[in-house]
Amino acid sequence: MIPALIALIIIIGLGLIVFIVIMIRRILGPRRIEQLVELLNQNKTGYVIRYAKRLIGREPRNTAAHYILGKAYCAEENYDMALVEFRTVNNIGIFDHQYCQEIPFRKEVAELYKQFEQTEEALKEYLLLAQLEPFNPEHYYECGLLFEERNNNEAAAQYFQKAIDVDKSHSNAHYKLGYLNYRQKKTIEAKIELELALRHNPENRYAHFFLAKLLQDAHDLSNAIAHFEQAQKSPELKMKATVERGHTAIMMGKYEKAIPELQRALTYSADEGDNDTLYGRYYLAEAYEKIRDIERAVENWEKIYAKKPNFLDVSGKLSQYQELRIDDRVKDYLTSKNDVFMSMCREVVAAMNLEIRETTELANGCQIIAVEAESKWRNARKLPRLIRFYRISDVIKDATVRSIHEEMKKLNVNRGIVFTTSGYSKPAMDFAETRPIDLFDKDKLQEYLNQTTK
Repeated sequence: MIPALIALIIIIGLGLIVFIVIMIRRILGPRRIEQLVELLNQNKTGYVIRYAKRLIGREPRNTAAHYILGKAYCAEENYDMALVEFRTVNNIGIFDHQYCQEIPFRKEVAELYKQFEQTEEALKEYLLLAQLEPFNPEHYYECGLLFEERNNNEAAAQYFQKAIDVDKSHSNAHYKLGYLNYRQKKTIEAKIELELALRHNPENRYAHFFLAKLLQDAHDLSNAIAHFEQAQKSPELKMKATVERGHTAIMMGKYEKAIPELQRALTYSADEGDNDTLYGRYYLAEAYEKIRDIERAVENWEKIYAKKPNFLDVSGKLSQYQELRIDDRVKDYLTSKNDVFMSMCREVVAAMNLEIRETTELANGCQIIAVEAESKWRNARKLPRLIRFYRISDVIKDATVRSIHEEMKKLNVNRGIVFTTSGYSKPAMDFAETRPIDLFDKDKLQEYLNQTTK
């Protein structure tokens, strides 16, 4: 009887001890988590990591402890270990603790996946967040960014639109939708979205930049310049926008304004082989070429060629102007100011044994009307000739030769001569072959220049 009673007392005692232990854990467990949170808020991450590990050793499925340990690792920028703890929380999948709620956790783990460029995992988290908080446009926007990163532009556009459906004032979603339309050459749709982006946030520098590109393509150059100026305020866009402002100034014919703009853009470059730098130098060379400062143009083409020989038509430009190194007369012809240039043209005409009757300045060239000089046949009729000189980089096309032929008929001139340092297109040569027009290239020009006074 007594042994049975003793056994019963022992069993009851053990049960009581187990009950007390369970109650103590229930009471002290949350308190331990609260203490970890307090330590984390005080930035005492070393203590948090040590105590959280002890707690996890006793309670391996304590999601709150794993989560707080992961946050402590993040605070110490030990993101690898943080991701290990967050993955553990995800695998356990229990979010019943006040210090481990599902929505904040998924936002943090999604950002961590993005940091490790684990796009697929990050996308899964944001898709879950979109289900948990369908009223939050940021989740749809982040999904759009991740789909865009995976080159799934159709899905990206859908999610940017969902963000806009939830919040019509979401400037970044409007910008991204506009940018996707811009890349797909949907100019009207792109312009609408980019303008909406700026209406809701005038400080959206990327929207300014791509709206400026659209306006540039549409030759609305003054407004393009204004939007590029706004885009320049972004550190990421500063160089690119400055290069484009310079390019737009060239398109407007404002070469003297373009040059300092492009020079300034190049000061922002940290890499001579960078694509923006190459374009900046190319446009700078173009501006110098337009104002006949060929030496500086060549200097910039050479710098481009040293980094990327096949960049646009740089090798052709250098080949075209190679005479600058070997013939001072050709160099003067290409680089001199207009009054000197026209004087050289008159000297060439004189070297052809022609008498000048009229000289007219043209854009990038000049036109001279001349007749044959005196001959032994005094009563012979002096036949007039129309002579055009060009100093441009582009080949002379048939439209130019046709216009010269029309001018000849208008002036009742029966023969024409064209000089250029570039060359002629095949249609231009075919047209001139059956008309009284001689097309002289740079070799012929050089021959006559060498006959003039030096």
